Amino acid sequence: MFQLPIDKLQALFAAVAAKEALYIPADDAAGQPRYQRWQEGLEMTKALNTVRSAKDFFFPQTEDLVDFKVKGKEIEIIDPRTEQEDFVIFGVRACDARSFTILDKVFLAPPVDSYYKSRREHGTIVTMACTHPEETCFCSVFGIDPAQPEGDARCWMDDAKVYMEAITEKGEKLIGSLSELLTEGGADKVAAQQQETRAIVEKLPFHELSLKGFGGENMLKLFDAPEWKTLSQSCLGCGACTFVCPTCQCYDIRDFDTGHGIKRFRCWDSCMYSDFTKMASGNPRLTQLERFRQRFMHKLVYFPMNNGGEYGCVGCGRCLAKCPISMNIVKVAKALAEEVK
Repeated sequence: MFQLPIDKLQALFAAVAAKEALYIPADDAAGQPRYQRWQEGLEMTKALNTVRSAKDFFFPQTEDLVDFKVKGKEIEIIDPRTEQEDFVIFGVRACDARSFTILDKVFLAPPVDSYYKSRREHGTIVTMACTHPEETCFCSVFGIDPAQPEGDARCWMDDAKVYMEAITEKGEKLIGSLSELLTEGGADKVAAQQQETRAIVEKLPFHELSLKGFGGENMLKLFDAPEWKTLSQSCLGCGACTFVCPTCQCYDIRDFDTGHGIKRFRCWDSCMYSDFTKMASGNPRLTQLERFRQRFMHKLVYFPMNNGGEYGCVGCGRCLAKCPISMNIVKVAKALAEEVK
């Protein structure tokens, strides 16, 4: 365990940024917390979560895949990728850190997504423990401890100091490069803070949310549950929940005619949209009910069925905060609980 006076945090940022790109959660001009590349004077936000998660660094909203240069009957295939720079993401919360484990199961499973893999190899994740979880948080339901986040290295912060420890080889390398700024100690302060945070978590409204009966054993019973009709009636199909979600991984691949060739790119898509997975024969899910059901069945049933019981949600609470009609995965789980008692 290492520690650093809080007034030297900017010096730590400068030391990291001198060697590789550094991104921290900071308020933008509109006061919204977002990850921004650090530059001198940029301060960390006091908000618990950023508007969008750190998923963007590994699975960006839009991404060029391949270019086709056409000249007569000749077609040249061009890989638009360049070597990715090494970068550090500082201040990732425990829920978002767990989302990388879920995304890894999708993008690093054969056939490996080389675009995602490259970014994962170049990125170092430094997590920040929570001290004041919000009422929309329910990460503990999925076995996540906000006081002991995952990552390459993790931090705790109080009014006086920042405390750090390495978890992986990447984390050890990073902390080793900061040895001139860090001193050993702080384990007792961290333990006390963890105890306080966990006490708060136990009092959160959704801490006792039960997922018993979800997963694969009751798939057909849940799929045919009559509650879907009532639950889906108010859904607008706007897709806001999917775009703020740190674990959603749906995308579309499109071609753009530049006038002198074709640029193929991928962009985020949403299972909540009527044209998602549309084929020559049409869309396999024609109604809003079917699309609504697909989203939550995937998070709570299909994904854990195929991934050793791990759910496709991390309880970050963004969908609770952003849904314009206050429909979310917690309401769905509670409504369906009667079906799997």
